[in-house]
Amino acid sequence: MTRLIAGGATVTEGNESKSIPPMFNDERVLEWMEEHVTELRQSVSGQRILYESLVIGFLVGLAAHIGGYALLESLPREPLGLLADLLHALGWSLWTGVVVTVFVQVIPEVKRRQIRQALDTYEALRRDKAQAGSNGEATVAKRSHVRPAERKQRQPANRNRARKGG
Repeated sequence: MTRLIAGGATVTEGNESKSIPPMFNDERVLEWMEEHVTELRQSVSGQRILYESLVIGFLVGLAAHIGGYALLESLPREPLGLLADLLHALGWSLWTGVVVTVFVQVIPEVKRRQIRQALDTYEALRRDKAQAGSNGEATVAKRSHVRPAERKQRQPANRNRARKGG
């Protein structure tokens, strides 16, 4: 049994033969793909497509909003005035929708990614420190786990002890 999959390739079940899409028969395409594989993987796996479409939506919406407003001011008649009003409303809703999306989806996702990266780094440091401690190797200089505010409170007391000699 043969079934068609995306890109025009076919998979034949039974003998597991796969046909290659015709675009991959060209050596130039293969060379280009080899040069740009990392960029393509980043654009597909990352948020690049989302960011680009948000920028395009914002710019188109802003242009439609401004264009609709200019048409509203110059064309007060009914048939064209209605179209100008629709263009103005479309532009308004498009660019404000992008702004809402940035605040609701993009900024929290960036913050999540930053926190996840900080946690991964912290866990890696703890893992390295534990491995270094279990192997009897020199450990990294010990850090105080005291908060900065507590550290400031302790500084005058430490100075007073140093002055008193004890």
